[in-house]
Amino acid sequence: MATNDPAPVILIDDDADLLKATRQTLELAGFAVSAFSMAREALAGLDAGFAGVVVSDIRMPEIDGLQLFDHIVEVDPDIPVILVTGHGDIAMAVKAIKDGAYDFITKPFAADRLAQSVWRAAEKRRLVMENRALREAAEQAQDSLTLIGQTPAMERLRRTLR
Repeated sequence: MATNDPAPVILIDDDADLLKATRQTLELAGFAVSAFSMAREALAGLDAGFAGVVVSDIRMPEIDGLQLFDHIVEVDPDIPVILVTGHGDIAMAVKAIKDGAYDFITKPFAADRLAQSVWRAAEKRRLVMENRALREAAEQAQDSLTLIGQTPAMERLRRTLR
């Protein structure tokens, strides 16, 4: 993802009006939003290569936001998940954050509060994806180092190149 590309956001909320309003808020803030009313639909297109952020309501039919979060952690624990709820309590928020949720926001929330959290989460995800790409490139470069010799000087050269 180029730095000029809008960060992708998967937004899930079963309240159609709130989904529309939140989508609009995030799009105005510069994000590329894919909105879903059901968690199952959102999970269908989510994999470890997803370079964005997930924002989800907690109370939803079938798969609630906490169950969705558990599924996302199985896919890739580094995908930032922001949980939003109007029915949360402190214990729920603490558990979600301890389990690795990026943020926990209670409704009603200020549009800029959500946008700022998503911006920070998107930057974190960008760095994770960049780090993975660099590690992969380093491993490929390491595999292609066909230097002959086991002398101390050759070992130092290998370490320097890596």
